[in-house]
Amino acid sequence: MTTIIKNKTVVADDWQVLRLHEGDAADSIIVPQGKLIVPLPVWNCQWEALRQRRELGLWLAGFERIEDIPDDIHRFPVIAVDFRKFTDGRGYTLAYRLRKQHGYRGELRATGDILQDQLFYLQRAGFDSFAVRADKDPHSVLAGFDVFSVKYQASADVDTPLFNRVERGVAL
Repeated sequence: MTTIIKNKTVVADDWQVLRLHEGDAADSIIVPQGKLIVPLPVWNCQWEALRQRRELGLWLAGFERIEDIPDDIHRFPVIAVDFRKFTDGRGYTLAYRLRKQHGYRGELRATGDILQDQLFYLQRAGFDSFAVRADKDPHSVLAGFDVFSVKYQASADVDTPLFNRVERGVAL
């Protein structure tokens, strides 16, 4: 069984990701039973057959737009956002918009090319679980959460910027 980082702890991952391979069609691929995270195209093509399943998550590629995500995102216990390259920042925007604009409260998972240096920022954008790259040990990257002790800007994890959180005296 694979492991992920969830709420700053390494835990066993009981979800599997359904991947479309070359030649697979989203409308005809068989979606097996179990805790499964399905790509957005599969959900969009097969939602009538899949909507009754409770243990079904949604997998988003970084290039997918928030407008293409179904209105019933709250039905998914987990939404995974894939980072094909660690330099691609579109997943941060997806996470932030899911949390702040759409009020998504389920597990929001960063997957793909996830490195220790990103964990602090990914968490700030709204992610609460992380599937780090296969060549990285999840235990060794946990230090990425503690890189900074103070958060200056407002984000998905802190609504008020630091200058509004600090009490100041009045100058006379």
